[in-house]
Amino acid sequence: MRTPRDIECWLTDKDGVLVHGEVPIAGASDLINCWVDTSRRFQVLTNDSSYTARDLSARLDKAGLIVPEENLWTSALATADFLASQHPGARVYVVGEAGLTAALHDAGFVMVEEKPDYVVLGETHNYSFEAITLAINHIIGGARFIATNPDTIGPGTFGVLPATGSVAALITSATNRQPYVVGKPNPMMFRSAMNRIEAHSETTAMIGDRMDTDIVAGIEAGLFTVLVLSGITGRKDLDRFPYRPSLVVESVDELRKML
Repeated sequence: MRTPRDIECWLTDKDGVLVHGEVPIAGASDLINCWVDTSRRFQVLTNDSSYTARDLSARLDKAGLIVPEENLWTSALATADFLASQHPGARVYVVGEAGLTAALHDAGFVMVEEKPDYVVLGETHNYSFEAITLAINHIIGGARFIATNPDTIGPGTFGVLPATGSVAALITSATNRQPYVVGKPNPMMFRSAMNRIEAHSETTAMIGDRMDTDIVAGIEAGLFTVLVLSGITGRKDLDRFPYRPSLVVESVDELRKML
């Protein structure tokens, strides 16, 4: 049986594991410093495609967490990586924010308004009826449909906001086409992050706060999985799932003490 001390490389979710909004979770900074001090390779994963890795690094720095941009892996970066393996230099119509457009641009894709090979849908707080209508018509016209993540809601100032999954459902209803979703719980996002740091599944762990995304995808990728109870999933929720994480801890502070 693997233990935290056997792990050489770490993948971790961001929200609910390292931070709550802009507030760091106790032990998060110490855990990251421990990885750095012991030369552990790590990647912080997020399904949020709206920010670039540089933006996220700056936001985490404001919260007191020093995470270089090369240690951040977003669903936007994973989507660009996936498309680069499928159709290098494809023409793409993008509905999303700077994090997604920058990732696709850096990967060599051409962003167009007409005759795209792909429609790529990501997170944005500025969805427009015109952009969604154009995406629908492109998909009906033969463009392949990609979504960065399946999350249906996200946090907002006055409650929850519709997220990528909700808009994808609207487009699917209009086109009868399901998107290929790259982000968690697709294990592909984990494998692309692991490739980035040359990690092997036998000695890699995934830390997450959601059984239905972080943990199930980690299990399917063959990783050691750590559920923290500082986010979405509570201890009482565990019996609802037919699978179990390798380890359950209250927070990353408890995990850090096991290393």
